[in-house]
Amino acid sequence: MCKEVSQAEFRDKVRPWLKKEEKTIALCHGVFDLIHPGHVIHLEQAKMMADVLVVSITAAQYVRKGPGRPYFDDEMRMKVLSALECVDYVMLSEGYTADDTIESVKPDIYVKGEEYAKSEDDITGKITEEKTQVEKHGGRIAFTTGDVFSSTRLINTAMSGLTDEVRHFMEDFKLRHSLKEIKGYVEKISKLNVLVVGDVIIDKYTYCNVQGIMSKDMGYSARVSRTEEYLGGAIAITRHLATFTNNITLLSIVGNEESVRRRFLDELADQVHLNLVYSQEVPTIVKHRYLTHNEKREDYKKIFAVNNIPDNMLYEKEAYRNFKENLKTEVAKYDVVFLCDFGHGLVDREVMDIIQKDAKYLVLNCQTNSSNKGLNIITKYTRADAFTLDQQELKLAFPECSMDENSGLMKLADHLNGMGWLTRGSKGAWGICEGKVQECPAFTLTVKDTIGAGDAFFAVAGIFAAVGAPTEVGTFVGNIGGALGANIVGNKDAVEKVNVLKYASTLMNV
Repeated sequence: MCKEVSQAEFRDKVRPWLKKEEKTIALCHGVFDLIHPGHVIHLEQAKMMADVLVVSITAAQYVRKGPGRPYFDDEMRMKVLSALECVDYVMLSEGYTADDTIESVKPDIYVKGEEYAKSEDDITGKITEEKTQVEKHGGRIAFTTGDVFSSTRLINTAMSGLTDEVRHFMEDFKLRHSLKEIKGYVEKISKLNVLVVGDVIIDKYTYCNVQGIMSKDMGYSARVSRTEEYLGGAIAITRHLATFTNNITLLSIVGNEESVRRRFLDELADQVHLNLVYSQEVPTIVKHRYLTHNEKREDYKKIFAVNNIPDNMLYEKEAYRNFKENLKTEVAKYDVVFLCDFGHGLVDREVMDIIQKDAKYLVLNCQTNSSNKGLNIITKYTRADAFTLDQQELKLAFPECSMDENSGLMKLADHLNGMGWLTRGSKGAWGICEGKVQECPAFTLTVKDTIGAGDAFFAVAGIFAAVGAPTEVGTFVGNIGGALGANIVGNKDAVEKVNVLKYASTLMNV
């Protein structure tokens, strides 16, 4: 008997035959990244509950334990499970949840480990839904007992799943903080009413195959493969935050392009409240990047970029007046305001003053980019309860050659009278609060695209700060957001709450 089967094959051929033979079916589902004694005991107990044991594994692309996981690929994990005598069939689950597998197998018994017996301990929040789905087909859920081991901990500690730097940091971090504490902050975040103010940007990515240098010039010659567009700027930050709370509003000015308006409504209306003013004269900002894909690694290289930002970025008076009136009316109603100042003309002195004066809690990001370098400096603000910036932006804020980053960050925190973070790329991030700088290493050096990493850090760290999380916790979860964001091309997907919690669980497992 071939133990490895597809879902379709099991549904259409194997299951009807088993039912004809009056066999009962048990199903176990998981990542099964590194088979250990706990897995063997769990599977053997599951086999004792039914005539036939089916084991499904989450396909690698859907594993949410952070970059670099699973450690073993789909083929290897299925092969190891197939070698176990107690396992009758092994299949691949093509999704983030077990829903597709449950529908294909329709198990008599769905077997989980005892750590899932309490639904409140399930980070994904799916165990109750899975129980309902199983029972719909006449099955029931059951739990095994026995020692609980951890593939994640074994990989983290014994197989270099984490660098020594990260492992040592996490061993120290765990002395002061727990996953339960972090989940507590997440629960508080879900009750926040959040306003995001900032420039809306469309990130346009054209993927190319570079053929070489042009024969008569010094530019690249490339063949276009495909073009995709992602919602970036303040929208990307809004989408990250929308996975943590349903009470979120985006306030901005955008162009009046019909296709853009439809896309906002189609993709955002069910997630956030849109308070948008439409400009009749200034188009929605589009940043168009041309890039190549590294065939040996999952990363991308930008080769050229253009944008449609006018030289004199001024919205017409009526649109800007309406935007400011909306801001004056709304800003004080929210628990926290995220100000995403990309320096493209949306935020002038009056807008800054309104937000700094009336926001109950202000999270600030003032970005430097190629179109505003040296012109959009964070020190133009005088108040921020929490802030983020990168190394270049800190240097522009305090350009003294003799000032190091530690001193610059402390000086900025004093200037803004708040807590904040300096993101340092592959070196991780620094957090500052009450004159003390805390360091945190990068949680991954494997990246696809760093474009959205800083925005993800800003969103995740800022929303935790808004519910009173210590700076150190903000640095930890912000670095998780940055690591996840660096493994998303452009702003194609949001950094979701469940993925942040999953990765936090992975890192805590040392």
